[in-house]
This record gives sequence, structure tokens and C-alpha cells, in this order.
Amino acid sequence: MTTYIAKNHSVVVIEDLNVSGMMANHKLAKVIGDNGLYEARQQLQYKCERYGAKLVVADRFFPSSQLCSSCGNKQPMPLSERIYECGCCGNKIDRVGHASVNLERYNEYGSTRKPAEG
Repeated sequence: MTTYIAKNHSVVVIEDLNVSGMMANHKLAKVIGDNGLYEARQQLQYKCERYGAKLVVADRFFPSSQLCSSCGNKQPMPLSERIYECGCCGNKIDRVGHASVNLERYNEYGSTRKPAEG
């Protein structure tokens, strides 16, 4: 999977997840361990370098799932919620898709702020 990603995308954005902290949560530990997130990141770094892709690692505290991808409003998003619904603009989107839009903007603008229109 990491080879495909590195070969087929010029820019790859990932989150700097606190894997060791996540492993301390017994509810997440098995899933995190089974998915080998640390190893996947190492492979992605190596393969992006090898195939000429740019790897962007979003700051660990960047709230990718808490910022509205439409208006920029920040609100808490518990792990149990799978759909993000903005309290300001009413935007409703799947949690994973929502975070990916914000991570794409992180790469483009350094945050989720949209460029000024005018």
C-alpha cells in the first residue's frame, strides 16, 4: 500500500499520531497494534523519498477532525462520533473524509484556512 501511495501521489499528508499514547488506551491498543501505524509511517517516509513524493507530516496537535472544512469553526469531536456536524454552518460530513479535506488544506496553506477571495 505504501508503495502505491508514494508512486501515485506527488504529495502525501499524514498526521503525527502519538502511537505510544494511543497504545495506552486499552480500547484502541489492539486496533493500533494490528495496523502497524509506526511501521507504515516509516515505510511511507522511505518510499516517498525513493519515488520523489513530498511527505508532509501535520503537527500532532493539528485538530483535523475538529475543524469545520466549510467555515473553519472548531468544536470537540469525540472518537465515538463518525459524522462531523458543524454547529455554526450545518456542514455534515463523514469524519474521515472531513479530516482528509483539512489535511489537504494543511499542506496547501499551513492550516485549514481558505485563501482570501477577491
